[in-house]
Amino acid sequence: MRTVRIQHAGQPHWGQLDDQTVHLTTGMTGKRTGETVPLDPAALLAPAEPTKIVCVGRNYLDHIRELGNDKGDLPKEPGIFLKGPNTLAEPGGTVQRPDWTQNFHFEGELALVIGTRAQHLTPQNALAHVAGYTCGLDLTARDLQKGDLQWFRAKAADRFCPLGPWLETEFDPADVHITTRVNGVVKQDSRTMHMIFDVPTILTYVTRFVTLEPGDVVLTGTPEGVGPLQSGDTVEVEVGGIGVLTTPIG
Repeated sequence: MRTVRIQHAGQPHWGQLDDQTVHLTTGMTGKRTGETVPLDPAALLAPAEPTKIVCVGRNYLDHIRELGNDKGDLPKEPGIFLKGPNTLAEPGGTVQRPDWTQNFHFEGELALVIGTRAQHLTPQNALAHVAGYTCGLDLTARDLQKGDLQWFRAKAADRFCPLGPWLETEFDPADVHITTRVNGVVKQDSRTMHMIFDVPTILTYVTRFVTLEPGDVVLTGTPEGVGPLQSGDTVEVEVGGIGVLTTPIG
């Protein structure tokens, strides 16, 4: 089942997508209200209402190597940073290239949205707390990343986290294909099986310290192939079994 969040009658609504029909629901994981509307891709919103967006850095060995961070041992635990809800951008929505960075990068990722309150999870029960999975784009001001104490400007500026197009609820994240294209050219091509820390491990680790609330987002890291974006570019992040997140750069 695909869960969507759409703009309808001037308000955001959750729904379940059946072919080209959206069955409106009482919430992200709620029941159908009986009202239906035709799917309008232009009306899609980011499929999450987070209090926070938890991100994993350096979760693919090839990405660690390409950034020159492979001088020591592999990470012993996930490297976590945060984005705020202000960073969300809708599928298909234009993100303006900031004029305060000279090195604006794409990072395509598998993302997940929490469905039920999650605290002190275990690898055995972690996935049961996920409402669904989607495509994420972790936009990064790479030049500012070196100077920020907590990567605040580099990672957490407005609209630096396009998400979508919808949540896939029946999904196994263990070994799926992730592809990122810029202007139709493949830049990233990998599989989640190459993650250093898999999804259950990430959720178990994060919820030792932070309670994840329904609607919170977790980005699971990006593979090799990140690179710069210019105004006029179009980024596509495709996750096998989910779909394609398209983001034009203004």
